[in-house]
Amino acid sequence: MDLNLGLSESDLDALIGSMDYRLFLNPKNELYRERKMKESPPPRPEAIRLMARNPNLIRRPLFAKGRKVVPGFDIELVNQFLA
Repeated sequence: MDLNLGLSESDLDALIGSMDYRLFLNPKNELYRERKMKESPPPRPEAIRLMARNPNLIRRPLFAKGRKVVPGFDIELVNQFLA
């Protein structure tokens, strides 16, 4: 039984908005490394599809406030976000 409780493609597309979708890809994920996404990232629609199907491919944590989103834990960005 596949219980994917992650975000849908439309949810991810809306969350990412006009930001660089590559910031949301988790470089520690096995699929990321297998597909060598650092050197050759997939096009945005494919990346969103892959993240929707493989939630661990999404960089975490995600901080969201209104329309602002910070993927991953960059202490400087998080502090600016919370200010």
